[in-house]
Amino acid sequence: MAKTSYKIAVVQLNLNNTPEKNLEKCTRWVKDAAQQGAEVIALPELYSSHYFCQSEDISNFALAEPLYSTSFTAFSALAKDLGVVIIVPFFEKRMPGIYYNSAYIIDCDGSEAGLYRKMHIPDDPHFYEKFYFTPGDLGFKTIPTQKGKIGTLICWDQWYPEAARLTALQGAETLFYPTAIGWHPKEKEEYGEKQHGAWMNVMKGHAVANGVYVAAANRIGLEQYLPGTAGIEFWGSSFICGPQGEILAQASHDKEEILMAEVDLALLEDVRQNWPFFRDRRIDAYGDITKRAID
Repeated sequence: MAKTSYKIAVVQLNLNNTPEKNLEKCTRWVKDAAQQGAEVIALPELYSSHYFCQSEDISNFALAEPLYSTSFTAFSALAKDLGVVIIVPFFEKRMPGIYYNSAYIIDCDGSEAGLYRKMHIPDDPHFYEKFYFTPGDLGFKTIPTQKGKIGTLICWDQWYPEAARLTALQGAETLFYPTAIGWHPKEKEEYGEKQHGAWMNVMKGHAVANGVYVAAANRIGLEQYLPGTAGIEFWGSSFICGPQGEILAQASHDKEEILMAEVDLALLEDVRQNWPFFRDRRIDAYGDITKRAID
């Protein structure tokens, strides 16, 4: 009998610690999520360290790891032991001078179901990611797993409808967004509410426009490891929404939490049948979307 639903979870954590301690913490929280019935579990972006992109510092490249080393070994064994799919975002070292912001999609038998490399790389004050990360070269893709069809994008990818669309067109049922986003403390009072609202609204829009579930896993806590700076206050607020943008679960701004929801494949199909956005796309008229600007 075909599978009609599966349970997903996002884990919201403070990751302002060493790689060894963050690995230990994430392992513990993934186990907790699995014990609560989660079948697909996502961690926040760059799970193994503090958010080092607050500065341009070559010493931070030491945090990167080659493919299939520490993170893969640990979470592959965990996924197999628990029988769950785990999305593991990590700092990938491909070779000296080439590094990616990546995520393993590890299947419930411990095998690699897929690898995603973050496609959109920001460069904003204290989010100096272009210094560290080469833009992804694997494209947008849906990963079939034994639990469901998973689309994984990462943080800055959240703002791009093209990324969500191209992933959903390959059959994704759920778009996962491992994330590290927060407020500059000096801006929070004036801009914080609008910034946070825009972040949620754009992803809810991706859910509606594509008839998919969306799950965002953010970190929490003030990360102030650079002398003389205010740091970044990661705003948490991880959430899962359904294919009409309805909030199914939402976390606080400042607590470590597990959020869970059920992906109902019959509901997904019903929504797409009644709101047939894919059917009505004018694919003959979209050629200019590949241009930087239209004069």
